[in-house]
Amino acid sequence: MSETKNKKKYDLQYLRSVARLYPNIPKTATEIINLQSILSLPKGTEHFLSDIHGEYQQFDHVLRNGSGAVRRKIDDEFGDILSEQEKRELASLVYYPEQKIALVQQTGINMVDWYTVMINRLIRVCKNSASKYTRSKVRKSLPADFAYVIEELITGRREVANQEDYYNEIIKTVIRIGKAPELICALSSVTCRFVIDHLHIVGDIFDRGPGPHICLDILKGYHSVDIQWGNHDVLWMGAAAGQTACMATVLRISAKYGNLDILEEGYGINMIPLVQFALNTYADDPCDCFKLTYQEGDYDIKNAVFDRKMHKAIAVIQFKLEGQLIKRHPEYHMEDRLLLDKMDLENKTVVVEGVEYPLLDTNFPTIDPKDPYKLSPEENELVQHLRNGFINCDKLQEHVRFLLRNGSLYKVYNNNLLFHGCLPMNEDGSFREVEVYGKKVSGRALYDRIERYLRKGYYAIDPKEREDGCDLFWWSWINGDSPLFGKGKMTTFERYFVADKATHKEPKNPYYTWYENDEAVDRILREFGLDSPESKIINGHIPVESKKGETPIKCNGRLLVIDGGFSKAYQPKTGIAGYTLIYNSYGFLLAAHEPFVSVEKAVEEGLDIHSDAVLVEHVNRRMRVADTDVGVGIQEEIDELEALLDAYRSGRIVERD
Repeated sequence: MSETKNKKKYDLQYLRSVARLYPNIPKTATEIINLQSILSLPKGTEHFLSDIHGEYQQFDHVLRNGSGAVRRKIDDEFGDILSEQEKRELASLVYYPEQKIALVQQTGINMVDWYTVMINRLIRVCKNSASKYTRSKVRKSLPADFAYVIEELITGRREVANQEDYYNEIIKTVIRIGKAPELICALSSVTCRFVIDHLHIVGDIFDRGPGPHICLDILKGYHSVDIQWGNHDVLWMGAAAGQTACMATVLRISAKYGNLDILEEGYGINMIPLVQFALNTYADDPCDCFKLTYQEGDYDIKNAVFDRKMHKAIAVIQFKLEGQLIKRHPEYHMEDRLLLDKMDLENKTVVVEGVEYPLLDTNFPTIDPKDPYKLSPEENELVQHLRNGFINCDKLQEHVRFLLRNGSLYKVYNNNLLFHGCLPMNEDGSFREVEVYGKKVSGRALYDRIERYLRKGYYAIDPKEREDGCDLFWWSWINGDSPLFGKGKMTTFERYFVADKATHKEPKNPYYTWYENDEAVDRILREFGLDSPESKIINGHIPVESKKGETPIKCNGRLLVIDGGFSKAYQPKTGIAGYTLIYNSYGFLLAAHEPFVSVEKAVEEGLDIHSDAVLVEHVNRRMRVADTDVGVGIQEEIDELEALLDAYRSGRIVERD
């Protein structure tokens, strides 16, 4: 950098502030050397997951095994030295150290010998995994109780004769004083930590599966993560902010999938008033249109009668609340979704888009034909009770604040664009212009405007701003112009009450046609400031039906859709249990996973998730930290420090001790 540029970019006042941290030439020069060397290290591994939908056991396992990255480290380190069975045993120890140790202890084998062998193997894998990081970063990542021991074991040189006895004595002493299990757990934990440098969740943590709250607890403890909100995520965020249509939809989906215990047991929200209301209102109604979707063995069938009644009760309330919202916001252009007033209960018909259809259900005791969108007094009391439960739930609010702090609608990271759904487009491939509260926007500006309002919906003090933002949570979930939804309409009403499947269709946004077009992908990337031919779009949302031959790799690898069926409800359709993506210093690796069996099988039999990995792209030159966003920031620090060094040497700033 020239002196002229330095003077322009870094005036003396700014450099003096930097000098507080680096008060003299030696300290400044040392930091420049340190930072410059970091730029030459291999790029850290990124891990991408999407559409988790509450499947916490599979999610937790995929995080532990790094979509196969841990096993690849074991293969790299031991090659043919260990048998396949020994590698599986070692991998299961890394994933579930406490459970594996407890199982081995029951076999009666010599635990001293087993600890010695396994600790030595774990040291090698851990050392291999940590090799792309600086010693400082490794040290900061180590658990406090074993920081010194692990640092000695993985950074030293055991092959040096003078030190071999030293390392062996460390291990022997750890075993002798009964600390081997804790050391194994610590080594396993830091190995998983080093294998994956950063995690991306490309939307939809909530709904369908039994443990979204568990997934969020796991994510809260993860070392480095960002989240691109999905439509199911903003639905729960809206419910937590007190938006009643969002809340009713959350309850309906939870009832449909037999997961109301997420709310009662996971979040402590009292469901008894809903149970009582449903049993009183639909006591003699079999609620046949409100069948449940669940996996055998995951649901107590004895609850089905009650859950169907709650399912119907909250669905009717949802349609009423949505109708009120649509009428309050004509700018949403959703009048075609007003269907309660199109029902003729005497003739048992409903008019959908000008066509009359028979109704599958006509028992609606709370609907007043003269004012069908008005809540009955009992419904209104129930809604207010439930709303209070959502907004006063500390755990739910904590999870939503975590999503707001660590999440966004999209992210540009290391030259790639991440978002959950789609960039709304017109049939001709142009970006769709959407009105958001009085301003028409498209492309990146659409995302930015929506996100600002969503944050206002949770944080704003002004009542009008907060209400508009809250309502936009619901709009983002369901509107045909929402980049999170990506379809022309949501036909929930028709799927319950109209047999003709022609009314169930939800046409996809033209994005899903144009995302195979090079020019369209180029325009999207440029819209978000990316013009590199290596840049990619990574999104989820629409399950890839691999059993029908569909591929997640679009536009010759320039766009990747990584929703492949984490949710058990989708697996019969997709044929697999989800796609995940690894982006390391060598390129992109896409993994298609089989369903996760159980932790017990993983521990007892070393049974990992079977994954078929596909190399999407292999770089010609191994990527370094210098090629990443972190590297750009480090280079800026180096430029500042070099300017400070020049200022010291020219006498413009005086050194201090």
